[in-house]
Amino acid sequence: MRKKILFIINPVSGIGKQKAIESYIKEGIDTKLAAVEILYTQHKGHAFELSRSAANHCQMVVAVGGDGTVNEVGRGLIGSTTALGIIPTGSGNGLARHLEIPFKVNKAIQALNNPLIKPIDVIRMNEFYSLNVAGIGFDAFISHLFAQRKRRGPLAYMQLVTKEFATYKSATYQVTIGNETKDWNAFLISFANSTQYGNNFHIAPKARVDDGLIDVCLIRDFPKYTAPALLISMLDQSIDKNKYDMIVKAPDVVISHPTPMLGHVDGEPVELGTEAIISILPLALNVAAPPPELRQPQNFFSPLMEMLPSMPINRN
Repeated sequence: MRKKILFIINPVSGIGKQKAIESYIKEGIDTKLAAVEILYTQHKGHAFELSRSAANHCQMVVAVGGDGTVNEVGRGLIGSTTALGIIPTGSGNGLARHLEIPFKVNKAIQALNNPLIKPIDVIRMNEFYSLNVAGIGFDAFISHLFAQRKRRGPLAYMQLVTKEFATYKSATYQVTIGNETKDWNAFLISFANSTQYGNNFHIAPKARVDDGLIDVCLIRDFPKYTAPALLISMLDQSIDKNKYDMIVKAPDVVISHPTPMLGHVDGEPVELGTEAIISILPLALNVAAPPPELRQPQNFFSPLMEMLPSMPINRN
C-alpha cells in the first residue's frame, strides 16, 4: 500500500525556488512508494488548517517554506501519527539545519523517499508552540518590527538588527525554574529546542530535540563593543563559554515582567502578557529526517553555498 504525502507550499517563501517546486516533487518522489497531493497556502494560518486536517490521514505532511511555514504545519501535526517533512526555502531554516536536511530542493525531496522518522519535543509558551527556538527580549523585539516590513530576507533582517541594536535596553525579568525564583537582567532569553536560530547562529550548542528539556539561554546585558565577538561565538558554537551567556536545562520555566512582554516562536511575533509559562511536550511530533547518505552537515559557509542554483534531477 502506497503512503500518502501532502505537500503544503508557501508560494511567497524563497526567491525563485517556488516556481519549479511542483516539477521537482513530481520528478523526485517515487510514485511507486507514495501518492502525492500538493496544496498552496492562501493566507497566514492556512498551513496550520491544512496540516491539522491531514493529521492521521497522511503518513507525511511536508512544509515547503521557511520557519513560519514549518511552525504552522508542525503545529497541526502535534500528537498525531503523521510525520512532518521539510523542504527548506526560507532565509533562516533553523530546524531544517539542525536536522541536516539538504538545501538543494531536489535533494531534500529525494530524502523524503526513504526518511528516518523520529519523534522530537515541542516547546509550549502560553498558548503558542515552538518547534525550534522561542524567546523574549531583543530577538522578539526585532521579530515584531520585521513582521511589519515589506522587505524580507537575511540582508533586510540584519539591517534592522544593526539599526535597533545601539538603542535597545535590557530588562529585568523574574525567572522561576523549579523551586527557585531569581531576577535576571537580560538582553534576551531564548528557549531552545534545537541548537540554533537559523543561518548557523547557534544559541544553544548542546541542545537536543529529544531530551525532554528546554535549554534556557540568558544573554546578560553586555558592552556593545563586544557584540562582534558574541556573534562569532554563535557561529563557532562557543556561545555557552561566553561570560555574558548562561544556559540552564529545565523541563519548564516561568518568566514574569511588570509590563506585557513581546515574544517570538520560531521567529514569528507573539504577545505574551505579563507572565510567560514555558514547558516542554516530550516527543510530541514526528519528523522526517534525511537518511545518512543525504544529510547536509552545516557550517559557516553553508548559507553561501545555498545561493547556488539547484541542479537538475538525474533521470537515469
